[in-house]
Amino acid sequence: MPAWLDEGYAHIWLPYTQMQTTPPPLPVARTEGSRIHLADGRVLVDGIASWWTACHGYNHPAIRAAVERQLTLMPHVMFGGLVHEPALRLAARLANLLPSGLSRVFFSDSGSVAVEVALKMATQYWLNRGERGRTKFLAFTGGYHGDTTGAMSVSDPAEGMHKLFAGLLPHHHIVDLPRDAARAAAFEQTLERHAGELAGIIVEPLVQGAGGMLFHDASVLRRLRAAADRYGLLLIFDEIFTGFGRTGAMFACGDVPPDIVTLSKALTGGTLPLAATVASERVFNAFLSDDPEKALMHGPTFMANPLACAAANASLDLFESEPRLAQATALGAQLESGLAPCRGLAGVVDVRVTGAIGVVELGKINDLVALKKRFVEAGVWIRPFGNIVYLTPALNMAVDDAGLLTQAVVKVLSD
Repeated sequence: MPAWLDEGYAHIWLPYTQMQTTPPPLPVARTEGSRIHLADGRVLVDGIASWWTACHGYNHPAIRAAVERQLTLMPHVMFGGLVHEPALRLAARLANLLPSGLSRVFFSDSGSVAVEVALKMATQYWLNRGERGRTKFLAFTGGYHGDTTGAMSVSDPAEGMHKLFAGLLPHHHIVDLPRDAARAAAFEQTLERHAGELAGIIVEPLVQGAGGMLFHDASVLRRLRAAADRYGLLLIFDEIFTGFGRTGAMFACGDVPPDIVTLSKALTGGTLPLAATVASERVFNAFLSDDPEKALMHGPTFMANPLACAAANASLDLFESEPRLAQATALGAQLESGLAPCRGLAGVVDVRVTGAIGVVELGKINDLVALKKRFVEAGVWIRPFGNIVYLTPALNMAVDDAGLLTQAVVKVLSD
């Protein structure tokens, strides 16, 4: 093992990890394409693209070159009172790609913060209009929006990562997604009862990611949009997981426009941290005033970092110059066929695929640590959670590599 592992591991605190019982992490020497090269010489095919950020694979030369060019010019400058070309060009491009009306981009540096900004925007939208009672949100079971306090509060309250903090978190209204008539009726009843105290509705469109890789269709989004319009509420789409091709389209919202959308993860192609909260002109206009207190008082230190914005612009260039969405569709078809044999395995509850997301749901995973180890032994990096084994590879992953992933899932679960 490398010396830096022995020297540093005693001082690190890892995410989502019980440090007393979990084996030490695998030391990585470098990445390339869809492969993780470990310090001991082993190579793993990455099945989750580093929490689905590396949508073009690792170390894409076009993104690397863009970051290198920007580094020679300006690695960072504050965004308070100053602007720069990479950020403004990126903001204009995002506004052009998103549904019509989403035109005002507020940059931050992580998905959780993007959600915090969205919640603040929606709440202050009503305050600036003179309505002080609208401080609650309607969110959904199975939802996950991040690990900061506000983001946790609109996530599923029974979800394992956040249930310990029930006494800390503000209370919001969490209901089932209106997937069918019964759930739609309960959703409407909650709106009728609480609409006057709601600032908005927040949802992950098409796929609830870390809450269990739960899928729903566009009809649910249309129902949410209609309800938001009927009660005059703001609709927030959290596209941190689903954005940039993961569901097969550039964005999961399709032709259903939200009032606010949050973006991160694959925004920079997995190269540098960056996030964006994009609002409609309707929302933005509520902050325009001679009164300085009606401004949005939020400003992350590394907001609109030029290196990250250069990476994001290069990533969008790749979506324009390479057939990334077609590749995502082809990858989804391969995941569907490759994971299909899991449907006959003992303990498997469901196998589902949408876009470039493949999921095998088990009745129970008794030993997550042992299962992760088995995947590493099979030459792949797959990180199951809860009762879910999932694949979210780079969208341009080679057919052979995708085959190695699905074969490993079938073999390990069969064994």
